Amino acid sequence: MYEPFAAVDVIRAKRDGRNLTPEQIDWVIDAYTRGVVSEEQMAALAMAVYLRGMDTAETARWTGAMIDSGERLALHVSRPTVDKHSTGGVGDKITLPLAPLVATCGAAVPQLSGRGLGHTGGTLDKLESIPGWRAQLSAHAIGKQLEDIGAVVCAATDTLAPADRKLYALRDVTATVESVPLIASSIMSKKIAEGAGGLVLDVKVGSGAFMASLDEARVLAKTLVDIGTAHGLPTRALLTDMSTPLGAAVGNAVEVAEAVDVLRGDGPDDVVALTLALAREMLALAGHGDVDPGPVLASGEAYETWCRMISAQGGDPEAPLPQPEHVHVVEAPESGVLTTLDARAVGLAAWRLGAGRVRKEDPVQAAAGVRCLAKPGERVEAGRPLLELHTDTPDAVPAALAVLEGGIEVSDAAPESPPWPSTTVLDTVRS
Repeated sequence: MYEPFAAVDVIRAKRDGRNLTPEQIDWVIDAYTRGVVSEEQMAALAMAVYLRGMDTAETARWTGAMIDSGERLALHVSRPTVDKHSTGGVGDKITLPLAPLVATCGAAVPQLSGRGLGHTGGTLDKLESIPGWRAQLSAHAIGKQLEDIGAVVCAATDTLAPADRKLYALRDVTATVESVPLIASSIMSKKIAEGAGGLVLDVKVGSGAFMASLDEARVLAKTLVDIGTAHGLPTRALLTDMSTPLGAAVGNAVEVAEAVDVLRGDGPDDVVALTLALAREMLALAGHGDVDPGPVLASGEAYETWCRMISAQGGDPEAPLPQPEHVHVVEAPESGVLTTLDARAVGLAAWRLGAGRVRKEDPVQAAAGVRCLAKPGERVEAGRPLLELHTDTPDAVPAALAVLEGGIEVSDAAPESPPWPSTTVLDTVRS
């Protein structure tokens, strides 16, 4: 087959700081998907993009080329469709109550989710702790469940943006993950190919997030929104706090249990607040902005939708969730005010206990995780339980305790003022 470009010329152009042409971008993504551009060549190009960046037009075109590497999901649903994506956090179980809540309020939510890697948890890993639940669905089954129930949370099909699947794995082993254009195009290629009518992004900010500062998060949020706008997808982004874990549960089954509490009208205040904030944005994009999700969530009505959603994918929503074989209690080192409960440290501890994976093919423990028994700003007493470490492998506890060192601080004084306002939603970016 005749190739209109040479990979080395595309690499050189970006290495030297030039903008790639639309034709170069279309070719290099297609050729990489076909195996014409080698892994070594794409690694070099990814590093050039990491160092030199891409402008808005390049990033939008790069996203489009990744979408065109596969198929688009055709959703034929009578309700308006709207999706949500989080950039990843610790204790971030928001998808679990959010999808059935928005469906109960009249929209349809096609949530194609992923698995965790490292200290951030994966939605599919959490849901697979429910006995019988399955992540893989055909495109036909996705459409039918959306029409019948209004919500589906499942794995992406293999035909959706296959170029991104290859490039994501390559970036992970070539130190090119931390590139805003590559992050944004990776997220948006899958979401646009998914075919929803609107998208709300939850861009996490803080120690447990990919973006540690508000300024960095705003750049990523604007890039994501600009890509959505360029592709005709109404997109909004909320910047939300990830300096401490969301809720009290971090892991798999423990997070499912907490999400069920929220759906039954209870649950931690921060999880409820973020669920409602995202639901309001999603409903506005879906044309249901006049519906208040607050009373719906408080009534427990969304729990019924959850049960139908889980049952439709083979799960038993009433079955007992897996319990850990070993629980280790971390006690407060002294009396005073808990000033720090670092999200990254807690996420890493859960990962060490078996809730996450080092490699994508690694198994996870359904019962592993951490329960946080206090939040920053609360008074604690020396020797009283502060954290519960859940695991099926007690030998993992010392490693978990090691990563928690420095992540927990108790002081006589109130915690220092945070670098941003003390609120769940820090900022909003709209097109």
